[in-house]
Amino acid sequence: MKCIYCGNEESKVIDSRSADETNSIRRRRECLGCGRRFTTYETIETTPILVIKSNGEREPFNTSKVKSGIIKACEKRPVSMHDIDSLVADIEMKVHNSLEEEVSSKKIGEYVMEGLKTLDEVSYVRFASVYKKFSDISTFFEFINDYEKFLDKKPIKK
Repeated sequence: MKCIYCGNEESKVIDSRSADETNSIRRRRECLGCGRRFTTYETIETTPILVIKSNGEREPFNTSKVKSGIIKACEKRPVSMHDIDSLVADIEMKVHNSLEEEVSSKKIGEYVMEGLKTLDEVSYVRFASVYKKFSDISTFFEFINDYEKFLDKKPIKK
């Protein structure tokens, strides 16, 4: 690390501690040339992930948009913010662990549906009704019946 006072490239770390909720490390350094102290911050460098929307546009992956959609689906349901945050963290981890620089919005929607399916049935159906863009009531009932079969329950009759 280059000293900001004399330009010497040799320094020693005096103190290290986490900063920004453990997303970065604050280091106090002492220059071995002039003896002056300075602070540096070390952060993890991540490759930005782009989301390919259904219309072909690309935008940066945004966990707050994912969280917002999940919160809307879980509105007035017995789903805690802890469970929602855990689901969002799980989805974010899946997106980053894919090692892809681009991910489709469809894939993110599938991750959300997969998580909501085990979290809360009503929230799952709410999210699906928006995500799948049901064209009519018969398509909706078809989806519900498929879900009921998945749960080994008696299908709903129209």
